Amino acid sequence: MVNFGKKLMADQIQEWKRYYINYKLMKKRLKQFVQQTQAGREDRRQVIKEFSKMLDDQIEKIVLFVLEQQGLLASRIQELGEQHKVLLEKPDISQIFELQEAYRTTGYDLLKLLRFVDMNATGLRKILKKFDKRFHSRFTDYYVSSRASHPYSQLQQVFKHVGIGAVVGALSRHLADLQDHQGSYSSIYDQPSRVLKDPVIDQINASVDKLTHSTNFLQFLGQHALILQEDIPTTAEDHADDHKYHFISLILNLTNTFLYMVNTYIIVPTADDYALSLGAAATVCGVIIGSMAVAQVFSSVYFSAWSNKSYFRPLVFSSIMLFLGNILYALAYDFKSIVILLIGRLLCGLGSARAVNRRYISDCVPLKIRMQASAGFVSASALGMACGPALAGLLQTNFKIYTLTFNQNTLPGWLMALAWLIYLLFLWISFREPVHEAEENHIPASAHAEHVETENLEDGLVQPLLLSSKDKLDEDEDQDFEDSEESSEDSHKPVTSIASAYRLLTPSVKVQLLIYFMLKYAMEILLSESSVITAIYFSWSTSKVAIFLAVLGLTVLPVNAVVGSYISNMFEDRQILLASELMVLVGIMLSFHFTNLYSVPQYVSSALIVFVSAEVLEGVNLSLLSRVMSSRLARGTYNGGLLSTEAGTLARVFADGTITIAGYLGDDQLLNATLFPSLLICLASIVATFLTYSTLY
Repeated sequence: MVNFGKKLMADQIQEWKRYYINYKLMKKRLKQFVQQTQAGREDRRQVIKEFSKMLDDQIEKIVLFVLEQQGLLASRIQELGEQHKVLLEKPDISQIFELQEAYRTTGYDLLKLLRFVDMNATGLRKILKKFDKRFHSRFTDYYVSSRASHPYSQLQQVFKHVGIGAVVGALSRHLADLQDHQGSYSSIYDQPSRVLKDPVIDQINASVDKLTHSTNFLQFLGQHALILQEDIPTTAEDHADDHKYHFISLILNLTNTFLYMVNTYIIVPTADDYALSLGAAATVCGVIIGSMAVAQVFSSVYFSAWSNKSYFRPLVFSSIMLFLGNILYALAYDFKSIVILLIGRLLCGLGSARAVNRRYISDCVPLKIRMQASAGFVSASALGMACGPALAGLLQTNFKIYTLTFNQNTLPGWLMALAWLIYLLFLWISFREPVHEAEENHIPASAHAEHVETENLEDGLVQPLLLSSKDKLDEDEDQDFEDSEESSEDSHKPVTSIASAYRLLTPSVKVQLLIYFMLKYAMEILLSESSVITAIYFSWSTSKVAIFLAVLGLTVLPVNAVVGSYISNMFEDRQILLASELMVLVGIMLSFHFTNLYSVPQYVSSALIVFVSAEVLEGVNLSLLSRVMSSRLARGTYNGGLLSTEAGTLARVFADGTITIAGYLGDDQLLNATLFPSLLICLASIVATFLTYSTLY
């Protein structure tokens, strides 16, 4: 993929060329500043002053041009409004259609302006990031905070688009009115729930959302999947993705996600009782629950690699492994063998195809609906987490068929085995394997050479045959600088090894992965030990534990709806991140058993605080992770989704292991012993967040 400097030159609107950020000049000046500082001819304070002045000049040029164009668009809308008034008196169908097209043309011009701003905003972010890297400073934090908070801020025009909403509102109102020309007048402001279905308005809104990082329920929910949202799709990109996309195949991937989460949590309310029935301690439930996560640590890697070549075969393999694993889990009761039980859970973990599900959405779902698919992925996971314990609560029965026992311990295994068998049949019949990029982009070498030769010949007709020595020198220097600065950061070529992926983990990325580890650890401790803790302190039955866990799972969607629709638009992601971490800390501290009396209200309220805060934290954590993460980790085998999955899975392994180890300290010490590591990890993540706070922009 070409570097940003070349992309800027290629994609810019020619008639607006002189109003774009002069990215090439700023890179050269930055290089000169580095050389002068190293030679001792200029100090850092002076460099920051001069570079700030350059940025101010560039931003002012962009902003004044944007304001000018906004004024022109407003004037056009006003002129069209006059024509609109005349048409209201004497309606004419043909003229109404012409006016609609005129409004849409204005809308597309506004979209062009938004893309102009987007390109410049990207250039500003990149040059600021480049300055920080070259000088090992936090200049970005200083510059953005000093300019954005000023009463005469021009930076707000670039990143927040003051005034754009009024233009979009005028276009929406007039287009909606023209759609209803045959009926009585009804304003969009009188019916807030009414949505104008017009492609240009949809594209404008998507563009504004992308530029301002504004969010909504679906977008916030989709962030949990760490499926990176790319640029707004062009028509060509839409067609390129459409031929790979198959709705039923997407549904089968989401069903796989749902069933796997049900499979993970359906045993939680009864794992302690199953362990006791096999002659083990109740706290061995940690090993039983965690063994699935242990296997998932390895399965995530090979499924991610397998999905480079196929989606169908790994999903078939996943279904078979989960079918066999659940059969063994159920048979362990009659064989009186905890070894068979653990082998069954390990097989289930080896069938974890979440990496395939995520990759299918990332690679095969068109950009225009990828956000909804990502939200569907997370919703399927959340519903599976809630349905698993709820189903366990319904399986309170005990009977035999021949020598096979069916009770609350074995029925989860039999039920999930049947579910995976049915899923496998539907998968075999309905799934359609998409064309992979390697096949799709395969061009014979001779044809490729001919294409390049022709392209070079055409270029030679419009370019000078020889560059002047000065121009060639400038171009070589610029390319050297671009290679050294951007080859590792701006290239979208996927990494090919774990070592390469690790080298791309900046301190900010490592902190976000630590936070993800922390929240998954805290949630796993809460969920996995719930049946044991509630039995010790409150003598809860399996049904009560199941209801409690199901209620916790059902909070995921409404909580994310509130945060995604309101809170995320009121505060910065890093502010929500820090506040959520502090709330998780409060919940953990409230969970400790300090006095002789440990009440149900204390346990339930502290559990809700931890679980809800961790859910909010997960959304903003993965959103920030996607921003600070190298673009090379967006796709491929060793992608950001795999890294976060591995961090979360390892957290579950350690949490479940902690429960079993803490069991040796006795029932009275179990709760505090398992909460103490959560407390330490949470404190460490908060300290790390403070240390990297300025880089989370």
